[in-house]
Amino acid sequence: MDATPPAELVELRNSIDNIDAALVHLLAERFKTTQKVGRLKADLAMPPSDPQREALQLARLRELAQAADLDPGFAEKFLSFILAEVIQHHEELAAGDR
Repeated sequence: MDATPPAELVELRNSIDNIDAALVHLLAERFKTTQKVGRLKADLAMPPSDPQREALQLARLRELAQAADLDPGFAEKFLSFILAEVIQHHEELAAGDR
């Protein structure tokens, strides 16, 4: 059996690699922005978490996911994971840890 993957598989894997790289860069940009938000909230003595905004963001992401033919439940889990990390960073900033 030939161990060389078919060209189509190589092409699809290259596409996945490019998408993964883009996701990492987008996440990095998102976290740079949320760090600025966290610093501003800390400076203004605002709470690290904004449950109302987070709920709106989750609903918005579910709608976007549905429109993009992506499982809305998966999209919500993904954003919830990111939000938890952001809130942790904001809590650290509020406590003066960063």
